[in-house]
Amino acid sequence: MAPAGFGVRVEGLNAVRAAARAGRVVDLWVEAPRLRTVGDLAKVVTQHGGRLHRVDSLLDRAETEHHQGVAADCRPLPVASLEELTDIGRPALMVLDHIVDPHNLGAIARSSKAAGMTGLVAATRRAAPFSATAFKAAAGALETLPVAMVSSIADALSRLNQLGVWTVGLDAGGSQELFDLELLSEPVAIVVGAEGTGLSELVRTRLEVIARIDLAPEVESLNASVAAALAAFEIRRRRDLET
Repeated sequence: MAPAGFGVRVEGLNAVRAAARAGRVVDLWVEAPRLRTVGDLAKVVTQHGGRLHRVDSLLDRAETEHHQGVAADCRPLPVASLEELTDIGRPALMVLDHIVDPHNLGAIARSSKAAGMTGLVAATRRAAPFSATAFKAAAGALETLPVAMVSSIADALSRLNQLGVWTVGLDAGGSQELFDLELLSEPVAIVVGAEGTGLSELVRTRLEVIARIDLAPEVESLNASVAAALAAFEIRRRRDLET
């Protein structure tokens, strides 16, 4: 069964502002010293029926360390299906093969949204949760980037193939260079492997292309979120050339 929703707790000014603009905030918690500087935020929340709570400290309430004095309990965001993610003219999806660091999850979502990617696919198990930490790192991107959550990334790739989407995995040993791939102009899903271990073996068997990003000789690899960002903006660059 698909998750009912995600993103019920957000923290940090940018993430909370984005949730407030979306009308999702039910309860806004603000540390007293911050009240004067977040008046506009509190107004948006109350206009959408949310409640404002002044507290002396969020130390015992916040999930993140750098919450900037604001936190919010929110209505959940809906989870999309793979069919919904591909039911557009030319999908460009980011698929996370068990990324476990919520900072990386949020950073990838932020770069994906900035580059114009149309959706994100993540695993429901053995993967980073869509927590307050992830939402803070995403800086509002997860409010508008459609997300599908699946029990099996490998099965999801097979389904994406059936739906007419190219699947491209990122790996340092890939047989093709990412920036040489003309198929990035087509409906495509970029698959990013887990930190440290990379793409899982089963996922590799479902990929149509495994691409590398050529690096300077003294550099062994890139952070997962950096590799994802490079791929996302390469897709954007290729598609912009067509317009």
